[in-house]
Amino acid sequence: MIEAVLLDLDNTMVLFDETTYVEEYFERLFPWFSDLFSPEELTERVMTATGGLRENSGRVSNREFFLDRFDADGTAGRSRVWERFMGFYEEDYPGIRVKASAPAGLQNVLFSLARSRLKLVLASNPVFPLIAQETRMGWAGIAPSHFDLFTHIENMSFVKPNLGYYRQICDMLRVPPASCLMVGNDPVADMEARRAGLKTYLTTDAADAGYATLSLTAAARKKDTAPADADFVGPFSEVPTAVEKLGGSISEAPSQGSASENRVRNAAASS
Repeated sequence: MIEAVLLDLDNTMVLFDETTYVEEYFERLFPWFSDLFSPEELTERVMTATGGLRENSGRVSNREFFLDRFDADGTAGRSRVWERFMGFYEEDYPGIRVKASAPAGLQNVLFSLARSRLKLVLASNPVFPLIAQETRMGWAGIAPSHFDLFTHIENMSFVKPNLGYYRQICDMLRVPPASCLMVGNDPVADMEARRAGLKTYLTTDAADAGYATLSLTAAARKKDTAPADADFVGPFSEVPTAVEKLGGSISEAPSQGSASENRVRNAAASS
């Protein structure tokens, strides 16, 4: 019986060109650190610290691990670095121009899952603070009120595809892995959940739209170990069907204009 559904964000519920996004991300980030680093050094520090999160064994939060790697030489100061990143995410990050779209049926799926008393997790790779996760949710009009848990850089101690990431979520939910379904577009980062005992659903919307995925899994893709096979493969709109096949009960989405739908729409507009 499925009790919880974990939903990836980037190119699962929000479809966009991640390459273009990363380019503008750094263009907007540079001014916040221009007195400390050249653009090249800042890029190197961010990429090294972010990629290094794969090595976090769970001893500290991803935030602490990231700051340790970013300011490994102690030249910038951890508190100052974090303050500048948070200033960036609050002031400049929302202005990033992204041509984002939602997969077909996104809102109906979210309404149905939320009304079915399933625990829902925004299982985006926790390399960003919560405020950035919420900004990207807004690109597709996703209401934060749907979710019981958001994974982000401050509340997690692992990143995908580390099995510890999925086990940590299950512990936080108090739901056994076998009663969870992971939904995502990345055959390595997301489908690795199957090796942790979760059921998995590989979405095809981003691939069908021709969007490439940037993630922390480039090294994993080069390994001899093949990605874990998904239990289900298909468009995001068919997630409720997979839940039903796994023994879950799905409620229909509310009719247009209902009080429930308006409540969620209002939450999305204010996020």
